[in-house]
Amino acid sequence: MTLKEQLAQLQKDMRAIMEHATSGGREITDDEMTELEAKSNEAIDLKARIERSEKAGDILSGIGTAADEEAPEPAGGTKARSLGDFAKDAGMFDRWRSGAGRREASTGTEFKAATDPFLVGGLGQTQYGQPVNTRLRRLTIADLFASGSLSGSSLTYPQQGPVTGVPGAVAEGAAKPQINFAWANVNEVLSKLAAITKVSDESMEDTPYLISVINAQLVQRLQIVEEDQLLNGNGTAPNIRGILQRPGIQTTGTAGDPAANNLDTIFHAITLVETGPAFAPTDGIVVNPVDYEKFRLSKDTNEQYYGGGPFTGAYGNDGIAQQPGIWGYKTVVTPAISAGTVLVGSFSLGGQVFRKGGIRVDSTNSDVNDFQNNLVALRAEERLLLAVYYPTAFVKVTLGTA
Repeated sequence: MTLKEQLAQLQKDMRAIMEHATSGGREITDDEMTELEAKSNEAIDLKARIERSEKAGDILSGIGTAADEEAPEPAGGTKARSLGDFAKDAGMFDRWRSGAGRREASTGTEFKAATDPFLVGGLGQTQYGQPVNTRLRRLTIADLFASGSLSGSSLTYPQQGPVTGVPGAVAEGAAKPQINFAWANVNEVLSKLAAITKVSDESMEDTPYLISVINAQLVQRLQIVEEDQLLNGNGTAPNIRGILQRPGIQTTGTAGDPAANNLDTIFHAITLVETGPAFAPTDGIVVNPVDYEKFRLSKDTNEQYYGGGPFTGAYGNDGIAQQPGIWGYKTVVTPAISAGTVLVGSFSLGGQVFRKGGIRVDSTNSDVNDFQNNLVALRAEERLLLAVYYPTAFVKVTLGTA
């Protein structure tokens, strides 16, 4: 029963006690008065919990509205929601106070790092929240790729290999030139990214604090690892095979090239993407903050910044752009890519990130002696894989240092 249903039942029971006494034309007995007072106290407590829950819902709704304004509405008309909505959907506050709600025993063993002094492996009783799909509020590697979902645990798809042969003009009745795209089936397996932290029972009743823990301390750190995996993962289980570790991607530039020519080399990479076997349009560039700083602060012989100065655009034209894209293309500046390396590609056409169930947040107070110490473990995790249809739609640029 919900809290409101419990309150309605209590009120019904209290009326029944009063009606039973008055219908007999007698005074209420001591036992009936004791029972009535006990139910009255319970009803008062229920009303306070309902009001607190509704207030928490109002706070979460306000936060959710702000997030929705920044996040685009996905296909199908369902608005993206904040991971903080987990607290509202799962009814954490009422659950921890009343012991009600869904409780399920884990069906498998939870594993921990050997150096982790806070968690132990073994079966535990876990309270599960709802899977929540959330949009990222800043441009990330995952935003560059097309997105998808799947119901299984792996994906087999055709990947284009080295292309041989070219089309050509053909006379009537003559043999046609053959072109071979060397399609080959590739299998990718879902990888799991996860993190866990602990908060006190009292913190579970502090709505803004709990939202900050889930959204910032757990989810944001998952996103950082996700970026690193999508770029650099080595493909050895349980890691994703990142785009820079994929056989078949194009390369250009060497460390021995003049540093002054690096922007030219990046433009050449754009050309390689668009004239390569995939004939794909460039839609993104990924660069390390250290390298982007060098590009952004580079000047011509007149000491004018190529990308505009600290107060105006180049040579005083237009306004200043806080983070202009290199050669006008969408540019992701992230430490996930190593300094000295730039990735240029047709991300939306060349690859796709598949997720199963979005980011999931679970909680339990049954780990080790958490129940005794009034602690709750919060766990955030996601399952995803990266499919790369056209490796040649990506170019790894090695920047010159000479």
